[in-house]
Amino acid sequence: MTTTSSQWVAGFRSAVVSPHEAYTLFPSRAFADRTVRQVLRLDGGGEALRVRLSNRYGKEPLTVGAARLARHTGGSGADPGSSVVLTFGGRESFTLAVGEEGVSDPVAGEVAAGDRFALSLYFPEDTGLATFSVVASETGFTAPGDVTAAPALDGAETLETSRYFVSGVDVLAPAGTAVAVAFGDSWLEGAGTTPGAAARFPDHLNRRLRRGWVVNQGISGNRLLTDEIGEHGLARLRRDVLDVPGVTHVILNFGLNDLGTPGNIDPAAPLPLPTAADLVAGYTELARRSHEAGLRVIAHTIGPYGGTVYEGYDSEDGQAVRREVNDWIRATDVFDAVTDVAAAVADPDHPERILPAYDCGDHLHLNDEGARAMAAAVDLAQLRL
Repeated sequence: MTTTSSQWVAGFRSAVVSPHEAYTLFPSRAFADRTVRQVLRLDGGGEALRVRLSNRYGKEPLTVGAARLARHTGGSGADPGSSVVLTFGGRESFTLAVGEEGVSDPVAGEVAAGDRFALSLYFPEDTGLATFSVVASETGFTAPGDVTAAPALDGAETLETSRYFVSGVDVLAPAGTAVAVAFGDSWLEGAGTTPGAAARFPDHLNRRLRRGWVVNQGISGNRLLTDEIGEHGLARLRRDVLDVPGVTHVILNFGLNDLGTPGNIDPAAPLPLPTAADLVAGYTELARRSHEAGLRVIAHTIGPYGGTVYEGYDSEDGQAVRREVNDWIRATDVFDAVTDVAAAVADPDHPERILPAYDCGDHLHLNDEGARAMAAAVDLAQLRL
């Protein structure tokens, strides 16, 4: 279907993580003889789409007995008039091997930024713990049996937070379409914002853009230098940024969990913090690799988190490192542009804290208005999108 005037680019992304690490806040789950219906909201449009599924972290083969895509009608609803069977390599039923990712055959039809689709997957066999995205910001649903074609899943169990097995949607867009990957932690993924409201930083930024769009590869709890929830930023750069179809820009938002998690794991015996030099070296390496791939690199300063409710997360040593790293980010020429997120959302009277109007309540994450202020701080002239 691709022509000289069109190209496949990322129209939606959902960074996936392993369910087999010791997650306490974000546990995964398994499915057997169940349909899972999940809402996918496109960041950009085109003349066709294809869906990406992942068994990257599975410990056993993943069998999909049926897959359907339809326009979302709210709740667990899927418009039967737009419902289509998804095939993978021409097959309606297929198996992804351990570690494998699959891309559906193209589905023709005009789609636009903001369009919502209901993806229904039927798993006839026990999936084992699912490869998943920890904070999907959309409610999903699961019901017994193959009900992929049902207009609504009456009495279905809700899936409040995570998204399972879905890693992205590509759209066939005009050639030269620019795509920025928002790459980092919960301030990108959207923890603290209203689920289903498209109120995350990338959502707000997309509404400001003149051309191109931003896809979200944030992982709540993710760190720049150390594996914790998801592989650390340096380790996942290739898969989650450089290999994204059509990527032209990367927006970096790291550091919060590098500075906070070492004290939060066991507040009675906090682990050593990275030094400012450690974080600077990590940022510099991300920028180097991204520039080598031809990407424009935009970095965020590390946001405020003083007084957070998570015990051991906020420390004097961590705040000192944050200030030093932020001073470096503001002054360095390592990046093509910088957005001073810390200044945009901080309380002017207590700059180590989030402004109360932007605080979701835990003093670590932004609410809808905080994410809007974060996006408003981006200089579109520097972003060039």
